[in-house]
Amino acid sequence: MEKRCYKVKELQEMLGISRAAVYDLLKRKEFQWVVVGGKYIISKANFDEWLDGSAASRTPHQEQ
Repeated sequence: MEKRCYKVKELQEMLGISRAAVYDLLKRKEFQWVVVGGKYIISKANFDEWLDGSAASRTPHQEQ
């Protein structure tokens, strides 16, 4: 079965950022999420689209 959502910890690991930075992205509504049982669940499709868009909008000197 294909994964349909991510948890905060997974985004943290994928992006190499702090937990606080992930929550900042959630607060800024950078991608769609819901709270289930007190935990943030992030739409994989929407997150992947956001990530692809973020990468595409970078100029060559911004890449790391």
